[in-house]
Order: sequence, then C-alpha cells, then structure tokens
Amino acid sequence: MGTVLQDIVERKHYSFIDGEGVTWQEAVRLSALPLVADGTVDEDYYKQIVACIEKYGPYVVFEHNIAMPHTQENAEGAHRTGIGFMVSKKLIDFGEDEDGEKKEANVFFTLSAVNPEEHLANIAQLTEIFMNDDLIDALAAAETPEDILKAERDFPCEE
Repeated sequence: MGTVLQDIVERKHYSFIDGEGVTWQEAVRLSALPLVADGTVDEDYYKQIVACIEKYGPYVVFEHNIAMPHTQENAEGAHRTGIGFMVSKKLIDFGEDEDGEKKEANVFFTLSAVNPEEHLANIAQLTEIFMNDDLIDALAAAETPEDILKAERDFPCEE
C-alpha cells in the first residue's frame, strides 16, 4: 500500500471546489462525494457527520485550516475504510468553537472507517501530514491529482 495521498489519488477520492457561498454542511457533503462515487460510503453518510458537528461543535477543524470530517467507527452507511480529500479555493466557515475561536477550513480529509487497524494507520499518516506546514500549504493550492502527488514529493513527511 502506498501513502495516504497516493491512495487518495489512485482511488479518485479527491475533489476541488471554488467554495464561494458554500456552507460547512454542504462542504462536508461535497467532501464525501468521492467516497460515495465508488461505494465506500452511502450518499447519506455525510448527514451523520453533520449531525455530530451540530451536536459537538466544529471538532473536525484543526490548525492550518484543515478539516477532518468523520463520525464514529462503523457508522451507518460506511462500507470501506477510506479517506476523501477536497480543496476549496475559499475558506469554509464552521462557526466558533466553545472558546469563541473562529473555525475555518479549506483542506478536507473526510474519513470513513470500518476496519480499526486501517483507520488508525490512516490517522497516524494524516497526523504527520497535518504537522507538515509546507505540505499542507502545497495541498491547499492543489487543483489536480498531479498537484497532490507533487506536493507529497516536494514536501515528504518524516519516515
């Protein structure tokens, strides 16, 4: 198996949007569409993620304008473990967290989990990506699958 980013490109689990006027709920739906396309998740899977964010706040948004939309493992409508990747040209507003901090994102890694081992391996690789500011900046500027792979080549994560 390749890296998370290589896997995303191989499976065509990516999308690129303008993001103008897109709500965070719509952004979550759009970020899940590449996973819907090959049956990794059902079309309504994203609704569980939206419900969790509505209940718990924007817990899916991290530093550097990264969002990792996900819900509990073995969520209804998840058929395979996978990651969807989406870049929005515009920042998507998720509102404020409990500390009143504004939460926005333009780089999305949407998770689907049915296999705990694969899921944890994906999260470990994503954590390395999230700590690589140069890679995140390059991914945020990506407009093609080739850009994703080039970003990874130019700014590799530590082994």
